Amino acid sequence: MKVEQIYTGCLAHGAYYIASKGEAAIIDPLRETTPYLEKLKNDGVELKYIFETHFHADFVSGHLDLANETLATIIYGPTAKPGFVAHVAEDNEIFKLGNVTIKVIHTPGHTMESSCFLLIDEEGKETALFSGDTLFLGDVGRPDLAQKAAHMTKEELAGVLYKSIYHKILPLKDEIIVYPGHGEGSLCGKKMMKETSDTLGNQKKVNYALNQLNKESFVSAVLEGLSSPPGYFEMNATMNRGGGV
Repeated sequence: MKVEQIYTGCLAHGAYYIASKGEAAIIDPLRETTPYLEKLKNDGVELKYIFETHFHADFVSGHLDLANETLATIIYGPTAKPGFVAHVAEDNEIFKLGNVTIKVIHTPGHTMESSCFLLIDEEGKETALFSGDTLFLGDVGRPDLAQKAAHMTKEELAGVLYKSIYHKILPLKDEIIVYPGHGEGSLCGKKMMKETSDTLGNQKKVNYALNQLNKESFVSAVLEGLSSPPGYFEMNATMNRGGGV
């Protein structure tokens, strides 16, 4: 099994490449697909899946171009309504990739389709969580960006995010490696760390959002001090859904 983080500093964005026994998956690819295609060719593997943690607002994804080039299946989490051919997964659905498996964990709150992907190795051990914009290092995804799409207030979305974090992510084992969608410098969170991976156990200690007494204190903490989102965020999210410019 091979797991590689492809980090783009100018966007503070992490894409991920997973390969096992001749098959590969890419999580949250950027628009420029040539580096991914070259990596597939050099490793002699076939791209089977393109996992999208959610509809991105801060960049345009390369999912459609990659799918056209490789015939790989694009996968979103539950409730997603893409304007193109894709597999909308069920919560806890399992995808086989070579000798490993990837489990979908639906974690709404940043957006309603937001999902994390749990990597289970050849021996059945849960080893890594690709957390997208649900869980960052030092923070969680801001719950104010999807108000219009979800027809919910930011307080309601923060409450949904609380359930995702506390009921679905925190029960996972401490030794799992967290690979987030963004790091320090991204506008998708406010207190992100400069590190680009960490154990879940350490995040349980240092991440303020994972140490709130109850739902009310969580909602208050994650909403406090949020800056206004850039104007292009809504347009990018629409493009990633397949809605055009």
